[in-house]
Order: sequence, then structure tokens, then C-alpha cells
Amino acid sequence: MVFMEASDDYVLKVSNLSVKISNQQIIDNVTFKIKRGSSLAIVGPNGAGKTTLFRALLNLVPYRGKIEWGAKVKIGYVPQILSVRDVPISVKEFLSYKNESLQDMKAALASVGLDSEAIIDKSLATLSGGEMRRVLIAWAIVDNPDVLLFDEPTTGVDLDSEEAIYGMLKKLTVKNKITLLLISHDLHIVREYSDYALALNKCVVFFGASKDVMDPVTQKLIYGEPICKEFGEAYV
Repeated sequence: MVFMEASDDYVLKVSNLSVKISNQQIIDNVTFKIKRGSSLAIVGPNGAGKTTLFRALLNLVPYRGKIEWGAKVKIGYVPQILSVRDVPISVKEFLSYKNESLQDMKAALASVGLDSEAIIDKSLATLSGGEMRRVLIAWAIVDNPDVLLFDEPTTGVDLDSEEAIYGMLKKLTVKNKITLLLISHDLHIVREYSDYALALNKCVVFFGASKDVMDPVTQKLIYGEPICKEFGEAYV
């Protein structure tokens, strides 16, 4: 993983990225780039390599190829599964691991639609699924990142809470000029809450405007037999 010049308009460039785990090819020759302030949804069938892509971007798994982040970029990350609710600590204790002030912690909670005064001293174990996901998002944004990576950010919440969380995420990223990368299985969510979509099926099978993911031909590309493609500058 390397860093680009500060003047570069792109926050992330990925070139010929491949990951093999236990001799199994998880993702193969993935190339894309995204401009600062944009939102990119990663879609694809189960086992397509979506979470592995995120882990490679965070330098958590070995990979071949090149990952270039913007200069001095700060990244916030919320994984799909995080069992912190089983740990006997309060919301305040959890957020304090980022070493931010109590004022900043309360501001982060308020920005994700929570009553900071009411929830700050609650135990994580007592929170609902929707509250827990919002607390995790607050944890990701409390130190003012430039980029947010969300792996299925509404796992375990009901449909009404899902729409509310995605709506909140969109407002938050636009207001703070944050680049958003999210993994989602819901193409309606992808179309409504992201600018671009990258479809993985081990390789890149689609990279384009999110509004195009509902097209039947595009869906066949995403969920059919992998047909790896090379994409130029049209959708970056």
C-alpha cells in the first residue's frame, strides 16, 4: 500500500489487485479508482470477494498488485460483524478507544441520529440492532476520517432502520465531504445511496453508474457466470 501526491484528485487507485488465500483465488486482477467525495458501492454474489477487497484495502491480508491511497488519508471502517456488544463496556468506554474528547464522542453520536445524553452511558449489550449499528458508525467517524468503508452497514436491523441509516450516511458524507465505499447486497440501496457501483465476481464484471445496476443485462453480468472486464475512464 502506497500514498499518492496530495494534489491528485483521486482518493484511491487500485491496480491489478489479486488475493489468494489457502491456495484459493479470492479476487483476481481488480482495477478501479475513485475520486474524492464520491460514493462507491461494492456488489456481487456471496463469495465474490467483496469483504476480502476491503481487507486488502486496509492491508489486513496479503495481496499482489498496487493500492494507492490519497496523501495522509484517514480511514474509518465498520466491518459486517463485530461482537463488541458481548463486551461489558459502555458506549462512552467503547468510543474512548479512539482517544477523542467526550464532546467529540457526543457530537459523533448526535450526527448518526442518537440521543447522545441518553445513550452515552448505556452498556453495549443493552442496545438494539439499529442502535448498535449507529454506535459503530459513530465510532468510525468520531476522529473525522476522509474515507469511510462500510461492510453491510445495516446487518441485523429492520427495513425502516435500514433506510434511515443509509439516508443518514448519505447526508453525513455529503456534509463532511467524505468518500464512501460500502458493500451491499441490496441493489435498491446501491442505486439510491451511491454514485458508482463496482460488481465483483472474483474479478470486476461491472463498473459504472449506480443507476445502471437495475438494468437486466447488468444484473445478468453481476450474478451470472463471471465475465471479467477492463474499464476505462468513463465512470471514475
